[in-house]
Amino acid sequence: MPAKTEITRADLMPMAEYGRVRDERRRQMATMKRPRRVAVGPDAAFYFENYDTMLYQVHEMLFVERGGEAQIEDELRAYNPLIPDGRTLVATFMIEIDNPDRRAKVLRELAGIETCISLVIGDMRVAAISDDDAERTTADGKTSSVHFVRFLFTPEQIRAFKADGARVLLSIEHPNYTHMAALSDATRQALGDDFA
Repeated sequence: MPAKTEITRADLMPMAEYGRVRDERRRQMATMKRPRRVAVGPDAAFYFENYDTMLYQVHEMLFVERGGEAQIEDELRAYNPLIPDGRTLVATFMIEIDNPDRRAKVLRELAGIETCISLVIGDMRVAAISDDDAERTTADGKTSSVHFVRFLFTPEQIRAFKADGARVLLSIEHPNYTHMAALSDATRQALGDDFA
């Protein structure tokens, strides 16, 4: 069965019902998200999204903010673009630094980092496309700690990604931050399910 690519109003639970299953959903989501997180170097992590992670996020936003019916369309508009469409992988890319002084310094050094990301499968490279809906670099050159990126695959690249034993690297090649990480088999399998 192909992966779902859009959340509709019909997919949403009433908030009273969601409240009863929220703790269990949180536990299920933690297990599902584990192989979908990839750390690259000491400060960067990618959280690969799918229909289930975004459905969870929409439910959480509706439950916490209590905006009711008026909030639903805004949440669907915000989160549906982060669901892979069968040819893409979509990730929330975060620079995770707890110390605020160090974080501010590092973010000033990483302007344009979202354009320096790619997935490498053998001799094929899939460059990240920034999905940011707003400029994420300030006038003084400081980048945001959160970016949204999309990787658009050709059919050949999808086959290579899903092939048994494929070696896939997630790479950041910025002048001030150059690191890469190999995707584990569990991660590759979880992400492979995002393709049609």
